Amino acid sequence: MDMLQQRVAKQAWGVRAAWLVLALLAALYCGWRFAGPSPLETNLLALLPATEADPVAEKAVDTLASALGDRTVLLVTSRDDAHAKAAAKQLGAALGKSGAFASVIAELPPFDLSQIAVLYQPYRFGLLAPADRATLANPGATTLHDMLAQRIYSPLQGGLSTPLADDPFGWLERWLGGLPLATSNLDVEDNLLVSHRNDAHGDTTSVLIVATLPGSAYETKTQRAVHAALADAEGALRERFPDVTVARAGAVFYAEAARSASEREVHLIGLASLGGIALLMMWVFRSPRLLLLGFVSTALGIVCALAATLLIFGKLHLLTLVFGASLIGEAVDYSIQYFVVYLGAGRDWDARRGARMVRPALTVALATSLLGYAILMWVPFPALKQIACFAMVGIATAFASVLWLLPALLTRAPKRSPQRVFAGAARLLAGWQRVLGGKRAWWGAALLLIVAIPGWLRLTSDDDIHLLIQRDASLVAQEDKVRAAVGVDNSAQFFVVRGATGEAVLQRAEALGARLDALNGTANGVGGYQSVAQFVPSAQRQNADRALLAQHVFDDPAALRATLLQAGFKDEVADAWLAAYARPQAPLSVGQWLAAPWSQPYRHLWLGAVQADSAHGANNATEATGAGYAAVVIPQGVTPRNEPALIALAHDLPGVVFVDKAASVSKLFGAYRVDSGWWLGGALVLVGVLLMLRYRVRGGLATTLPVLLAVGVALAVFGYAGVPLNLFNWLALMLVLGVGANYAVFLREGCLRAEADLGAVWTGVLLSAATTLLSFGMLGMSEMPALRSFGTTLALGIAVSVLLAPLGMPARMPAPASSESRRAA
Repeated sequence: MDMLQQRVAKQAWGVRAAWLVLALLAALYCGWRFAGPSPLETNLLALLPATEADPVAEKAVDTLASALGDRTVLLVTSRDDAHAKAAAKQLGAALGKSGAFASVIAELPPFDLSQIAVLYQPYRFGLLAPADRATLANPGATTLHDMLAQRIYSPLQGGLSTPLADDPFGWLERWLGGLPLATSNLDVEDNLLVSHRNDAHGDTTSVLIVATLPGSAYETKTQRAVHAALADAEGALRERFPDVTVARAGAVFYAEAARSASEREVHLIGLASLGGIALLMMWVFRSPRLLLLGFVSTALGIVCALAATLLIFGKLHLLTLVFGASLIGEAVDYSIQYFVVYLGAGRDWDARRGARMVRPALTVALATSLLGYAILMWVPFPALKQIACFAMVGIATAFASVLWLLPALLTRAPKRSPQRVFAGAARLLAGWQRVLGGKRAWWGAALLLIVAIPGWLRLTSDDDIHLLIQRDASLVAQEDKVRAAVGVDNSAQFFVVRGATGEAVLQRAEALGARLDALNGTANGVGGYQSVAQFVPSAQRQNADRALLAQHVFDDPAALRATLLQAGFKDEVADAWLAAYARPQAPLSVGQWLAAPWSQPYRHLWLGAVQADSAHGANNATEATGAGYAAVVIPQGVTPRNEPALIALAHDLPGVVFVDKAASVSKLFGAYRVDSGWWLGGALVLVGVLLMLRYRVRGGLATTLPVLLAVGVALAVFGYAGVPLNLFNWLALMLVLGVGANYAVFLREGCLRAEADLGAVWTGVLLSAATTLLSFGMLGMSEMPALRSFGTTLALGIAVSVLLAPLGMPARMPAPASSESRRAA
């Protein structure tokens, strides 16, 4: 006997050592990951799936997000013009010295606008404005002499002017005037970008400051540095200029706000769940040791889940982190079931035997939970895949620790047993079972379904992504203020233009631009747009313009020279201009434009070489597979009213697609919301089959009925309350199925054990449900709308499933042995 005890003790120490090594490895890996660059993903776009059929469209989304993500814009506003400008200079200088930004531009550096004209001058004979093109095509309307006189005697123009000797007819100057360089309300005053506005309270002056970040806006280090620098700079600004306000816009501010909010929620949900679960377990079990062991099992599950998620995905989304804090309640359920058997055994406790007793119930419960989470793995949302991975590893680890680690730690018999609590629970179960039991159960279920039907008929849905990703209201207000002052709308829609060659892309972009210009003046007009073809016309267009000049201007060089001399041009000037036209000149290319330093703010318009697939959305033209080129055309003033016309326009043009990321995601949300209803139905069938294999047909149906009714009641409540459903409500119902089915399983398995104390079993079920409600229910208080929908649905479904769990109890049960008879045995 002594040898057997020594062998058992040695095995117990081996199990403890193995689990300790696993915990240390997982903890060290997590610590190493968090010690370096933060693995936390604060980019809200990372939550979203790739919604476009064309991967080039997704590349365009990423390119634009990247181009805008590293920019930070500050707007310094005051009713005193001098104060606004002085405050902007002070703020810009302070931020520049802080080291938090790669660059800060408050006062504009000297810039010679002629640099822009220098790029285009060699190619000027292939660059005609639409009005000049129309004039030259109709030579009878205006003579060359008239055009030359208009150029010579017109008032001097500011902006992008050209020397008279290089551009005697002004064709290049007028073409340069059409470049989309100034698309805002800003003017340059005292080397500052200034906007003057008049509102109900009087005139205001706003000065724009533009800064770039040294790293990603979604890096915690960058966010904290920017936050600290702005806090110090604005504090100093308020002391000297109390009348000045500062509005900010930029991805870094939203990322920092999301990270801070998530950290607060992790602490709130984690601590509240931990505290509530600890109080409940202490009240029921009256044992600090059991409380500690329960949290050991849970901690193992969470640290292993965290390590596995980081190892597989590389990043940890904030949504996963907040959800992970709520996993405490489910992971501790398995420990609770083991502790109930432990306390119910009294002095006859055998750790291995106790593990064998709870193994069937925990195995069935684990299978149903894994099924619920596994369905999330099929949804193409990166954050949901992370949540599924986190949860599956976490509960599987908790399950394994209950069956192998806890028996090695809980070898001694309990000193006391909460018989009063168990006895009270037994009476409560008996009374509640009398209400639900027998034929009344089926009649009650039928009545519940009848009452639920009107609620189902009132169900509505709302898949708008903006309702699920809520941005900080204060930052949104500041961003709107910046946009209103600058004069740029909040459009996130654009066109992607593709072609087999760069020339094909430019030609298609020009065709698109012509169609957009035609819309102006109608109800569907967009005002302006930005396109790479405005900066670099296609070779076809440049050659056509040059051919137009050859036909109507340079067809008689002698007469043209005489016209120039008659207008007062010197011989050498006229000869130099005519010689410049005569020299062969290849058309201006996109590569030459990209090489110009001043093109930097517009380079995101050219996506360049891309891996082409079939032209998704290009309707009447299909690109050959292989390499291709793409560009972006960004219209201004896109509204719900004119968006259908823009979509139709894209359908009419080959190689053009209209991209609206938010609308695409919302559409995908709707499609998967519908699909999730079928998934839920299929999962219910699978769970029912699984339970029927375990408990036979009648028992399986009875055990499935509580969670089936819980799903139905939850849907009816949302219908009666008028709450629109979204994808996250349906995904939560998947977990209601996976988690809620456990309670009927735990209760039925307890009934099948002849030596089980049903009061103890029911206590464990109620305690498990309470801990799950404390954790998942806390998600209903989240500031993230998606998590709030998730948590509310889970809390409602779990509450109903535990209340109806006695429906799954067998009609005939073995008589439970009393604690006295077990001790006598």
